[in-house]
Amino acid sequence: MNRLASEPSAYLRQHASNPVDWHPFGAAAFAQARERNVPVFLSIGYAACHWCHVMARESFEDPQVGAYLREHFVSIKVDREERPDVDDAYMAATQALTGQGGWPMSVFLTPSGQAFYAGTYFPPQASPARPSFRQVLAAVTEAWTERPEEVMSTANAVSAALANPVWRVQSGHGLTPKADPVIDFSAGLGAGLASCTSAAVLAMADAEDRLHGGLGTAPKFPPTPALEFLIRHAATQAPTAAVARGLAGRTLGAMVGSALFDQVAGGFARYSVSADWSLPHYEKMLYDNAGLLRALVHWVRLVESSPGSVNVAEEPSSVSSGTSALRATLSVEDARRAAKETIAWLLAELRLPGGGFASSLDADTVIDGVHHEGASYQWTREELISAASDAASDVASDLAALGTDAEQAASAVGDFMHIPAAGAGALHPGRELSRTERAIWKTVLPGLKSLRAKRTMPARDEKVVAAWNGMLLSALAEAAMILEEPQALDAALELAHYLCQVHWDGSVLLRVSHEGLARGIEGMLEDYAACADGFMALYAATGDMAWFDSAGALLESARRFAVEGTLMNTAVVGAGLAQAPAGARFADPFDNATASPVAMLAGALVSHGAYTGAREDRVWVEQLLGSVRELAQRAPRSAGGLLSVVEALLAGPVEVAIVGVPGGACDALVSQAWKSPSPGLVIAVWEGDGEAPVALMEGRGIGSGSNEQPLAYVCYNTACQRPVSTAPELAALLGYDSELTYDPTGPDRGAEDVT
Repeated sequence: MNRLASEPSAYLRQHASNPVDWHPFGAAAFAQARERNVPVFLSIGYAACHWCHVMARESFEDPQVGAYLREHFVSIKVDREERPDVDDAYMAATQALTGQGGWPMSVFLTPSGQAFYAGTYFPPQASPARPSFRQVLAAVTEAWTERPEEVMSTANAVSAALANPVWRVQSGHGLTPKADPVIDFSAGLGAGLASCTSAAVLAMADAEDRLHGGLGTAPKFPPTPALEFLIRHAATQAPTAAVARGLAGRTLGAMVGSALFDQVAGGFARYSVSADWSLPHYEKMLYDNAGLLRALVHWVRLVESSPGSVNVAEEPSSVSSGTSALRATLSVEDARRAAKETIAWLLAELRLPGGGFASSLDADTVIDGVHHEGASYQWTREELISAASDAASDVASDLAALGTDAEQAASAVGDFMHIPAAGAGALHPGRELSRTERAIWKTVLPGLKSLRAKRTMPARDEKVVAAWNGMLLSALAEAAMILEEPQALDAALELAHYLCQVHWDGSVLLRVSHEGLARGIEGMLEDYAACADGFMALYAATGDMAWFDSAGALLESARRFAVEGTLMNTAVVGAGLAQAPAGARFADPFDNATASPVAMLAGALVSHGAYTGAREDRVWVEQLLGSVRELAQRAPRSAGGLLSVVEALLAGPVEVAIVGVPGGACDALVSQAWKSPSPGLVIAVWEGDGEAPVALMEGRGIGSGSNEQPLAYVCYNTACQRPVSTAPELAALLGYDSELTYDPTGPDRGAEDVT
């Protein structure tokens, strides 16, 4: 009996009609395996996964495969996005057994949950490099029945090897607080970490693909946490700031101008199969777009605060060798366009009733019952000609000015978009566009949008994940203030209310919700940290203390993730995981598609501590950063999240407290504060009456008089300089010169220090 039809997970329901006797993950499935004395087949994937669909079609929909699984196994299907605890545990086992991992993940377990054989996608027919799925099933069955001692020996060895992971993030939080003073990041450890950040920038620059842009080779993923670090580093006075700025700008430029970015509707695909970004893996994930939206917004702020581009001459010789010309950096105009189009896509395609955001759009489009990868996004020359013809009736003068007709325009678009003469192709410039080509593209775009609107679009996974929605909350709140996008703030407020009303009850945060109802496991560390960060970003944008209080409560509850001096990914062990690799519970300090949960927590604590002056927040952050130098030396690209926190601490972070009645001069001060690219910048706004909302505001009230001028304080560790009342004065305090160009050396913090 397949038990998935009533499951809320879209991924599990995709398999509800399989002839496989699927169970959801839980104690009942393992109990049945013990009773029957058969192994467990654990299949892990997610709704938008193309190769998950392929294996389902080839194997799980095969009646003979279903019959064999029913006879010899207890089969469990897991949505990795709903149960990241299960995914983490068995991904570690899969990597230990095979040296690699991915989805769909196929793991064979003992009835007690120990892994003894694993892989990812298995095809229906064998190849020299990979056995068929039926061969794997037969071999596992033979080993289980004929050589049980060997199976158990392997299972025990894997469990033992994973019980103590290489990396443990130490956290004394919850134990006796250390008596040591807070570390001064202006010297000592701070100086060492400053050199660490510069070394990480140079290492990333050495990995740059100078021809196509981005880091590394195919398959090429957006280095989202690394981009945030590079943008923060670019705003400092470090000798490698220009290198960081150039690398971030070129990487963003390559992605925004490629098939990775949906040039018609906005939003980024998961990754590119090709090195030149021309062949995307077409699923669109909320977490990618939340992170990249925030990077685009921060890039806009950086460039607008300090205009000018980085060229090859500004690159140090260690990273400018070779003959390949560097790609152009992303212009502020294109960054604003990409950010606004991504926001529009998010609101149109992923926003759900109530304000939460869905997890993803599928990689495949189902047409007449058949899966076609990327079919919704690909174009032929004939379709381009049709789009150009449709556009010609409205913008004939534009085409005439270009000296071309509709068919010539479509042919030109096809040329620079790498679309072959016959068949479908990716929408990908592949090179910098000329002014004429940009004009042609602008002319044809309305017709492409019209054609897109008539197409069958990929399925949407409407599962709401707390962590990814928390990440988006931060991005939307900051986009609203930096890009001056009111609709982004409206969406952020509705999203925040959804998270508070559906996911967070004041003490426990649930990870997922479906149709406005939260269920399943308690949130992971990333859920608590990302939501806390999102609420603080919204507090900075609105001044509403309710959001700050929610952030503080989440961080207080997150203390439970520090167990006996070690930071964990889960506060509790999920059902059925008692015998799984115990090491999977330890928090991972390395980034993946998103910043590591350790980095998310540390970043949220930095902001919270800046508002409250709480020493324990700072001490906890410094404990979490204990191994950052070694991490950055081993894998700098995977340490971007923690290095971003280091940049915030090295910068202070700078705290801006603005007191005054909203409107006029006060709004001008707020607008100026949001223009500063200082890493980890914290902004607090208060009308000035009554009790100060946060410690940063204590003693800074202005009374209720209508003639009181608004005041802005620039602070460091809640010690502030003398207040100013105009935007130009605030700009000067924040490090802008007379032409309002940002100077990362900033003002002399100690010159007029007042508390």
